[in-house]
Amino acid sequence: MPWRQSRPPEGLTLEMDFVPSDEDPSFSVTIYYQLYSGIPTISKWLTIQNLGKETITVNQFTSEILAVVPYEDPVEWRDVPIIPPNLHVETDYAFGGFSHKNSSKHSVYWTTDPQFHTQVNYANRNPCLLEVCPPQGPAQDILPEGTFESFRAFELLYDSTNRERRGLALRRLYRIIAPWITENPLILHVVSTNPETVRNAIDQASNCGFEMISLSFGSGINMEDENDDNYQKCKNLADYADSKGLHLGGYSLLSSRRIQPDIDNIVNPKTGNPGDQTHGYCPALASKWGQNYFRKLRAFFEKTGFLQFTHDGSYPGDVDAAVRPPLQKGVEDSQWIQWKIVTDFYKWQRSLGIYVRVPDYYFLSGSNECGMGYREVNWSLPRIQQQIHTRQNIFDGTWEKTPSMGWMFVPLTQYHGGGDAATIEPLNQHLDHYEIMLAANLLFGVQAVYRGIRLYDGEKTKEMVSRMVALYKKYRHILESDLIHLRRANGRTIDYMLHSNPKLPEKGFLSVFNPTPKSITEVIELPLYYTGLTDTAEISQRDNLSTTYRLDRDYCVELPVTVPATSYTWFVVR
Repeated sequence: MPWRQSRPPEGLTLEMDFVPSDEDPSFSVTIYYQLYSGIPTISKWLTIQNLGKETITVNQFTSEILAVVPYEDPVEWRDVPIIPPNLHVETDYAFGGFSHKNSSKHSVYWTTDPQFHTQVNYANRNPCLLEVCPPQGPAQDILPEGTFESFRAFELLYDSTNRERRGLALRRLYRIIAPWITENPLILHVVSTNPETVRNAIDQASNCGFEMISLSFGSGINMEDENDDNYQKCKNLADYADSKGLHLGGYSLLSSRRIQPDIDNIVNPKTGNPGDQTHGYCPALASKWGQNYFRKLRAFFEKTGFLQFTHDGSYPGDVDAAVRPPLQKGVEDSQWIQWKIVTDFYKWQRSLGIYVRVPDYYFLSGSNECGMGYREVNWSLPRIQQQIHTRQNIFDGTWEKTPSMGWMFVPLTQYHGGGDAATIEPLNQHLDHYEIMLAANLLFGVQAVYRGIRLYDGEKTKEMVSRMVALYKKYRHILESDLIHLRRANGRTIDYMLHSNPKLPEKGFLSVFNPTPKSITEVIELPLYYTGLTDTAEISQRDNLSTTYRLDRDYCVELPVTVPATSYTWFVVR
């Protein structure tokens, strides 16, 4: 897809053309394989060309059938799931989840192989046959001289069953096939559209080194408002942000709302009525309302110059029973049509350099960021518990996401309740907590939804925020590198993770947190295998003088660490 900052990944492409042997063939099929340099991955898709004089219809397709050696082959079948082969497969026909496991359920199927008669499993239930296809349809017509293109499947061959190594391979894959996920701007999410409030937030963000402003949910922004006054107001704010070296963006809700007239909502095939969908209700993207909605969004971005977009409740894959001419025939093609509508929009935004945040797995269709994975009401808990949850969520979410792929949350103002005990405002009264929350995100390379109306309320707060941002930017490259998962936060002792990147001068960055009310001293066995170091490591704490450590035969060093009560520290490995 077009992207201002990218070239296609390096590798090889093989195209295999198949044409019927008829004297006057009515169609041809081309199967595409792509191999990528530096990772054992195949991308596969197909196209169908109409060579005849009449319209043809692609009712169904299966773009991949692959018999794979089983991961395990138990004798009995007792309704206990059998683990599928050690092969990662996902497609860009993805929606309805914060993880590839959920989002690819619409296209990736591990089924039983009816020809595998010699398997050990007595019931022949081993799921070792891969099939890649949509669950129904697509029921797409191809006009004479027209072409139909399937979605793309990506097959990554793991070289290990180790969870960390599998995660490293998957994260490398994302960086290669969707490089826009490496964009990682610092964003202040403002809960107002009052021009004075927004300009003040822009000034503060610029002063502290933030890079974007997003007019958040609850701010009052309405991208569907076609009034010239709305366009001009937003353009003026975008121009002001640009004058300060920032980009401005905003929020729009798609799914999880019921629009009128009711027929413009997706109709549930089981009930014949709107509702009972993934998010309760979902507008039909092929309806008149849906088409107007995306037209209005395109006009808004063209007229205002906004360069950031948060699309809440994106299309989750709901099937629509309604006939919606001229775009949609009904159940069989509704999922395909709606997927095309929303992904074409994201690809259009990608071509303009717009930073796209979607709480769904649309990475392979152009989105930059999804939620890391958290329970929203947890941001109503007391502040100390939010600190623990933040580090737990990042630990859990970065097994398969890079740090830049998942956003976290920092409620500067109240969110979902909790009152004074849950919020940071007044900021200068909770500086220690504010700093810990900045450190817990930035020192793991993760961006959060800093949601409020300002970043600071005095010079002391401004100095702290600016200092943390400067630290992040100084070590940005290593902090946005892969995380090695060492000790998950539990609230009872220190917790820590290590960034590793053998290609950088800083080979590693260790962040250590102590949530307890007492200082803790401990010797950490620090694994440095993924830093690329083999003999010795120079390790410095907080930019102090470094100490030389010799790696043992397992590429580990024993690192003495002292962390004050309710505080943190960090180390750089060279």
